[in-house]
Parts: sequence; C-alpha cells; structure tokens
Amino acid sequence: MSGGNIMTFYGFRQKKIYNLFISHAWKYDADYYKVVSWLDNSDIKYKNYSVPSHDPLDANNTKKLKEELTGQISPSSVVIVISGMYAAHSEWIDYEIDEAVRMNKIILGLKPWGSERIPKKIQDYATEMIGWQSKSLIDAIKRY
Repeated sequence: MSGGNIMTFYGFRQKKIYNLFISHAWKYDADYYKVVSWLDNSDIKYKNYSVPSHDPLDANNTKKLKEELTGQISPSSVVIVISGMYAAHSEWIDYEIDEAVRMNKIILGLKPWGSERIPKKIQDYATEMIGWQSKSLIDAIKRY
C-alpha cells in the first residue's frame, strides 16, 4: 500500500475499499441510514455487509439467522456498532459483537448524538469509541 488508503496495482492507483458491517437495531434504523449517508457522502469507497430492515436475510429460524449474520460479518474488516442503550437489549447486536470479537474484527463503537450511557459490552469490546460525527467515523475507519 502507498499513500495512505491508496493501493497500487500494475502502475494503476486505486482507492482502498473498506468492508463494513454496521450493527444496529431495526427498531431504530434512522441511525443506521444516517451512518450510511455519511459513508456515501465521504471520500472512502466501501462495501456494506450490513443487514438493514429493507434487505433482511432469508432465514426462517434462529440457527439459520445466526449462520447468515456470521456470513455477513466474516468478510468485513470493520464492524461499526451504533451504541445507543437499545443495543443493551438486543440479543442480535450482542451476537454480532460476539462474532466480531471471535473473528478478531475491528469494532468501532459509535455513540449516538446525546447518548450519555453506552452499554457495557460495547465499551468492553470496542477497539475504539467515537462520537456521533461523520468526520470522526470516517477518520476512525481510515485508521484501520
């Protein structure tokens, strides 16, 4: 790699593509869509491995859903966890954090605007906690 997040292949310069998984609660998906808009309007190229409510996984039982989520997290290099207190009550966000830890993924805990409390599990396992700002998120992704 040369030039930060620029890669060179056979003399051609190409931007690094970041593989991201955004862990979030569907019930509060406005936060998810805000993060996606920050990424879309940034200078990074990325592939989104998340599971938004508009594109659910085809799984009809808990075991299958866990397998599918693991498959989505696996190619991701960075897992972004939107860290509102609702995350403390979501078994799926818990599972996604556990899988990210098991696979040694970078975990960015993103504190929603105005949140004063962050679930302990996210604080314990986040590689880095960042504030609710697009620049903070993009800069953190670029560090990894």
